[in-house]
Amino acid sequence: MEPVKAKIQVTVSENGPYLVVGDIPLARQTIVADAEGGSETWQEGELIDHRPKYALCRCGGSQSKPFCDGSHLKNGFDGTETASREPYLKQAKMFDGPTLALTDAEPLCAFARFCDPHGQVWAQVSQTDNPQVRAQFARQVNHCPSGRLVAWDKATGQPVETALPVSIGLIEDPPEHCSGPLWLRGNIPVIAADGFAYEVRNRVTLCRCGQSKNKPFCDGSHATIHFQDH
Repeated sequence: MEPVKAKIQVTVSENGPYLVVGDIPLARQTIVADAEGGSETWQEGELIDHRPKYALCRCGGSQSKPFCDGSHLKNGFDGTETASREPYLKQAKMFDGPTLALTDAEPLCAFARFCDPHGQVWAQVSQTDNPQVRAQFARQVNHCPSGRLVAWDKATGQPVETALPVSIGLIEDPPEHCSGPLWLRGNIPVIAADGFAYEVRNRVTLCRCGQSKNKPFCDGSHATIHFQDH
């Protein structure tokens, strides 16, 4: 008889940390730039030791980042969740192309900039009948950590999505000289402080600088304030 797997989940606590259960692996994920400074690929760091259940800082003030040290109790952190609770496709705009389509939910943008190289994905989608452009387009869209962007195969109606391992990434952004959001990968459920279950998605980014106007999701504010987690 196979052992029962622990429940995997991240819960947003009221004005407090993210409560992680299920022994979810944790590692740094660093944006690697190309020669022109554009976001090219991801470099995964070594796994970070943690307990099977752990709390990740959400206010940005912990001295024990990425883990919570109770700073939210002293710094007046307001973690009120303001993000839309509509499913992704109801938030997204559609950009049509010959073989692939693109959906874009701009409020979810985490400013990782994988959309920008090679003429930008919004222009590439119209050239997806070119195999080289199609491959480049799909790769760039799949590198978008927040899931703001999704490519769709028009023949099947299915997303062109690279399955990610269940894990949490601590995004580092050397080109912008800052630390980025928490990258939840592999369909990790996120539960709001009031018990609402957000749509489960392969790629999600959660704010950890405390400044997002789209909590609990990242809105790129970490780059504006040059957030550092170490």
